[in-house]
Amino acid sequence: MEKSKKDKKKEPAGLSIRDVTICDATAQMLAKAERDGVETAFHRAATMKACPIGANSACCKHCSMGPCRLNANDPYGKVGVCGATIDTIQARNFGRMVASGAAAHTDHGMAMLDLFREVVNGNIQDYKVKDPIKLEEVATEMGIETEGREVKDIAMDLYHELERTYVAVEGEIPFAKRVPEKTLETWRKHGVVPRGAMREIMELMHRTHMGVDQEYRNITNQCSRTALADGWGGSMVATEISDILYGTPTPVRAEVNMGCLKENEVNIIIHGHEPNLFESMLDSVNDPGLIQAAKDAGAEGINLVGMCCSGAEMLSRHGIPHAGNFMSTESILVTGAVDAMGVDVQCIKQGLAKVADCYGTKLFTTNPRCHIEGVEHIEFHEHTPRECTDTIVENAVVRFKNRTAAVEIPNIRNMGVHGFSHEYINYMLGGSFRSSYTPLNDNIINGRIRGVAGVVGCTNPRVKQDWVHVELVKELIKNDVLVVQTGCSQIALAKAGLYTPEAAHLAGPGLSEVCETVGMPPVLGLGSCVDNSRILIACSEMVRVGGLGESIADLPVAGAAPEWMSEKAISIGQYFVASGVYTVFGVTFPVVEETKFYKHLFGGLEEQGFGKWGFAKDPYEMAKLMIAHIDAKRAALGLDKARERVLMDMADRQKLDAA
Repeated sequence: MEKSKKDKKKEPAGLSIRDVTICDATAQMLAKAERDGVETAFHRAATMKACPIGANSACCKHCSMGPCRLNANDPYGKVGVCGATIDTIQARNFGRMVASGAAAHTDHGMAMLDLFREVVNGNIQDYKVKDPIKLEEVATEMGIETEGREVKDIAMDLYHELERTYVAVEGEIPFAKRVPEKTLETWRKHGVVPRGAMREIMELMHRTHMGVDQEYRNITNQCSRTALADGWGGSMVATEISDILYGTPTPVRAEVNMGCLKENEVNIIIHGHEPNLFESMLDSVNDPGLIQAAKDAGAEGINLVGMCCSGAEMLSRHGIPHAGNFMSTESILVTGAVDAMGVDVQCIKQGLAKVADCYGTKLFTTNPRCHIEGVEHIEFHEHTPRECTDTIVENAVVRFKNRTAAVEIPNIRNMGVHGFSHEYINYMLGGSFRSSYTPLNDNIINGRIRGVAGVVGCTNPRVKQDWVHVELVKELIKNDVLVVQTGCSQIALAKAGLYTPEAAHLAGPGLSEVCETVGMPPVLGLGSCVDNSRILIACSEMVRVGGLGESIADLPVAGAAPEWMSEKAISIGQYFVASGVYTVFGVTFPVVEETKFYKHLFGGLEEQGFGKWGFAKDPYEMAKLMIAHIDAKRAALGLDKARERVLMDMADRQKLDAA
């Protein structure tokens, strides 16, 4: 890239590349970016010092009398101008993170529900109900009559019922019907069963305004209520409607990593979180006329690739190759091979604009919620989706024909099995005629599987990309803990080769035996970050099947977000904690240790019958905390002695035969 004198003064800071990522493809592209004088988020993180006061949430800027900065080393030494204590300030800051994260997921869910209504009414022709069986199953759960009725009538009744997830001003959200009774009793006792998400988010924002709620436990209750409106509401609606419209995922072999780009084809990347854009793009890249246009431009074809969460969803549902997680979204543009990138919402770095410009990549925003200064916007309308996606393809073809950037594609591809929806896990364990979680529960009870861990979330440049995810999961499966994953964590583990059935040899003897019997990997990918709702459904099913307690809080399960970075992650963490799950975060945690608010999150909530938060930076310490919690839950259920069994190897069996 030709640089002006002004640009030359802004060369990216040199990185010790192996200290910031374990992803070989990303490392190769970071080295190229430095040669090209291109800055990425890794470089910005190296030069940007995180504010320690903000990181500890000891700063309040909710009014103009401040901002007020308290001392994390002496948290009760002073208060804010209004008299707010450290606990009030932290709870308010935490609450606003929950509100923002919940708003992101529930807005996504409401957009999916709007699309569903228009499809059912026949106002949108480009999408249709692809999984009527799931439609009927969800409707039946919601108490809607399905016998002898038309799909359209069932669908409209389901739409009206799920609409309450967002707009209800009283009562309980529809999917509260899925919550185990004892867990629901705990929610009702503490007044945290969600009404409509709009009301809960609005009330949390009101409570955290200056001079309103000033008792950290009361604020935390509303945090839980709002977060639950996300996990059991907005996110769950998004997942279920996506399955109904686009098909419920079943296992599919697919590639991840940057090697899925093809130098001799038009490469198009879709990055974001809403599947509607990607589903339409799938049609566009298979359009014979557009394929011919690509060939006329000298390409052998059109290559569609995903990134981030919409990529994870398409990976799970259709086997579309996935190029990398959040921290690789800029690095992949450095290949010079990306002809167009279309983005919608969430986790879109503004820095993409400059990197795309450096390599002549066509970058387009498509969603009215997300514009980027200086980036061309092509509005995506669900009623006429191909107008947007065809235009992106046409621009990509032009860019391919006029490529000027040197192309360097890392020759790294990692094959794995993805697409383990709740429904498929149910089938996989029990078969067509007896699908059930009973085999899972039985193997937890007999000790082959120690417990289940959900390892989810982002990648964060404050730690080495992917490393904490990979080392944590290796440690968990080695100790017979079955791992389920969503989002960027899923891609980190797929790149590490843990998404193949052959990876079972890295698991402990009990988990390995189960994996080999079923023919599954020791790590199961469930999709995008809204698909954490699949984990909630799985936990409920484990309780319903029996033998592992009466509530989610009784289960030998734990969760972790080792490299979290967004407010969505805080909302996700809080809805898991409120559901009864011990949830460990890495990198940093927005609270001053040993304050009253800290003790409430890390212990007080559990005493009330919820789960609790945990924190550790080191993956081995994180695994130790999670395994200790799982073992404590096993002991409480009287299952600890089951772990004393010794699995016989072939030599042991031969000795028995000889005797």
